[in-house]
Amino acid sequence: MADSVRLDKWLWAARFFKTRQLAKKAIEGGKVHYDGGRAKTSKPVELDALIRIPQGYDIYEVRVTGLSDQRRGAPEARKLYEETAESAERRARELEARRLGQQVMQHPHRRPDKKQRREIKQFQRNQGG
Repeated sequence: MADSVRLDKWLWAARFFKTRQLAKKAIEGGKVHYDGGRAKTSKPVELDALIRIPQGYDIYEVRVTGLSDQRRGAPEARKLYEETAESAERRARELEARRLGQQVMQHPHRRPDKKQRREIKQFQRNQGG
């Protein structure tokens, strides 16, 4: 365990990003928030800080419970943070909504034929799109 760890290094060690470069890009792009605000990659991480991290469709809100500048196995990495209850609940709701949405909006297995394309164009003209 270290006394002071850079934010990009902590995100990498906690296995939120595969490389430090990806962590750096996310931080510099304003995606990662540290205690409610944007941070720099060299920001020292403190215990009990709240970090908001985007991961694909999900946004994790975690509280820092440990510091490490070395990347280890996933079980050890999970000991470095604790996800907030609101974050876990929101992610579960959004996952369920995405799952239900995919069942409704399935893509066709083939391209539309000529008649279907005409109907699509006619529909778009009538909709003003």
